Amino acid sequence: MKVSVVIPLYNEEENVQELHERLTQSLGAAALDYEIVYVDDGSTDSTFRLVEAIQQRDVRVVALSFRRNFGQTAAFAAGFDYARGDVVVTMDGDLQNDPDDIPKLLGLIGENDIVSGWRKRRQDPFISRRLPSMIANWLISRVTGVPLHDYGCSLKAYRKDVVRNISLYGEMHRFIPAVAKWYGVRIAEVETNHHPRLRGKSKYGISRTVRVVLDLITVKFLLGFSTKPLQFFGPVGLLSSMSGFLISLYLTLGKIFSGRDIGGRPLLLLGVLLIIVGIQFIGMGLLGEMMVRIYHESQNKPIYVVKTVIGHCGGPRDS
Repeated sequence: MKVSVVIPLYNEEENVQELHERLTQSLGAAALDYEIVYVDDGSTDSTFRLVEAIQQRDVRVVALSFRRNFGQTAAFAAGFDYARGDVVVTMDGDLQNDPDDIPKLLGLIGENDIVSGWRKRRQDPFISRRLPSMIANWLISRVTGVPLHDYGCSLKAYRKDVVRNISLYGEMHRFIPAVAKWYGVRIAEVETNHHPRLRGKSKYGISRTVRVVLDLITVKFLLGFSTKPLQFFGPVGLLSSMSGFLISLYLTLGKIFSGRDIGGRPLLLLGVLLIIVGIQFIGMGLLGEMMVRIYHESQNKPIYVVKTVIGHCGGPRDS
């Protein structure tokens, strides 16, 4: 089993040399067949020059450099694309994740498809980092149905076939376990060490919480309705249209039988608005259905994932 360790780096010139030394020491002590994929995310300091020097000394290192800062999710996606191992391990480059925990994750990957680290004794400020993370982890677990204590921990191990089938956008790297749930993967969680940041500046801030919440909405939609959008928009549209129709019917009957003036009533505007909004929602659902069919049929995208095939050669449509 070959292991690829993928590490995004952004302005980590003070940590990269020690990071590599600790990585090679831990991986070598575990007698692993490994490679290390460093992805420089458009650093403005000497991070990539140091990585280049490391690569010259160590042939097990793969060095990638972005033209500009694209973000951690893009860095992970690039690392997955260039990784050649059967198992892909991800971790941060700030020395807060412990390389000695990698064998612990790999020990569980045989029975699972994803093993996620849990920074149970996290060494970060409570108000600015740990409290928002606790709230986010609870919310993500409830919404996605995948109960993990620490979605934000970058130290994770994946089977290569899992990450090969997942496209990453926005801040989606933290949602890989939730997205992979659609494929029916087995997920485990293990306690890992966490160290305080001693050098460099943290790239995380409270503003990232807003982006995480928006991506969570995207993940929830993709998990439940990516191949059936009308089932998401349709019920809302029907409820809105029926409510507007009943309101309009009530006002119309009042006008016919009681002669009440309804032209200036706000309720009439509400009824008409609900009918229009309902029609729009149903129309969005139908457009979504057409787009889904065009996407899957034009690109031959399957709507299922096969785990094992026994006693058959060729594709399902071969004859």
